[in-house]
Amino acid sequence: MNRKERILQILKEKKEATVKELAKMFNVSEMTIYRDIRELENEGKVKRKHGSVMLQTSENKVLKTVNTCPICHKPITRAHPYKITVEDKIYETCCEHCGLLLHKKFEDKEVSAITYDFITENPITAFNAYFVVGSDAKPCCSPSVIPFSSKEDAQKFSKGFGGKVLDFFQAYEEIVQSMNKSLRKDCCGTTTIKLSSLKKE
Repeated sequence: MNRKERILQILKEKKEATVKELAKMFNVSEMTIYRDIRELENEGKVKRKHGSVMLQTSENKVLKTVNTCPICHKPITRAHPYKITVEDKIYETCCEHCGLLLHKKFEDKEVSAITYDFITENPITAFNAYFVVGSDAKPCCSPSVIPFSSKEDAQKFSKGFGGKVLDFFQAYEEIVQSMNKSLRKDCCGTTTIKLSSLKKE
């Protein structure tokens, strides 16, 4: 039985557990457990809630209308997508990568933005977050952008999975510049894209 199977067995017995508890049980780093949990989450087998992990069941699964990302047009499947509020309108993206690109559209407007800490899933003002850009972990679009409320947590993640730890403005410049250098393909690698055309119809 591999570690992910054992995690599922533990959750079946305990109902829920924290990443810290699981890391101690397996004598591995918390970042290793985060990677396992993210894979299990993508497979629809577990869900995270305020730092705890539990089995995904029909009882706790929340059904919602699936919207599409205004940047890459992928379905938005995350429970807590990146959100930008502009003039009382809320725009959601599939990931922080696309969220940063969407900010380009609103450079001349006053906006607020919310992201969610990768570890706890607690909301954070995006402008105060630290982002690991270009790590080996690729939960969605590439280069990946993973948010943390703590610079120390971001640095620990970067040490294990690579990538640069940047504040909001540095991450914004990094992603916009990386996309300007390769406009032949969008963040999904499927079609061409012009930043000037990323406007709501």
